[in-house]
Amino acid sequence: MSEKQWNFKATPDRWSIAETAEHIAVTEDMIWDRVTGKIMPSAAAPEKRAEVRGKEEMILKVIPDRSRKATAPEQLNPTGKWPTRAELVKNFVATREREIAYLQETKEDLRSHFDEHPFLKRWMHGSGCSLMAHMGNGTPRRSSR
Repeated sequence: MSEKQWNFKATPDRWSIAETAEHIAVTEDMIWDRVTGKIMPSAAAPEKRAEVRGKEEMILKVIPDRSRKATAPEQLNPTGKWPTRAELVKNFVATREREIAYLQETKEDLRSHFDEHPFLKRWMHGSGCSLMAHMGNGTPRRSSR
C-alpha cells in the first residue's frame, strides 16, 4: 500500500491504518510486558480460577466486538512511536515471535497466575487471551476507527 493509503484518515477523529497498526503494536507490547514481567513471575494461585471462570470467553467475545465504539486508554493512543512502517512491523513481528515461542515452550500453568487488569479492574491471567482477542480485532477496527 502507498504511504498515502497508510496514512489516510477518513475523518479527523478516525485513525489511519498507520495509527491503528501502531495502537495494536503498542498494546501488544504492553500486554506482553505485563504477562511476562508481572503475571507469570507471580506465585501460582489456582484457587483464584473460580473468580475468573467465564472471563476468558467474555474477553474473546467483547474485545473484538465492534457493535459499540471503544476508546483506547490514552497510553495506547498512537503517537508516531516508530518513524517508519518497517520499524513498526519489525517491532510487532519480534514481539509476536517471542509470544509464540513462550506459549509453545512454557511448562507453566498459564491459567494459575493472576493480576488485576489495569483498565477493566478485573482479574486477568497469563493465558494470552487478551493478546489473542486484541490481535483478532485489528482488521475490523481499521474501517471503524
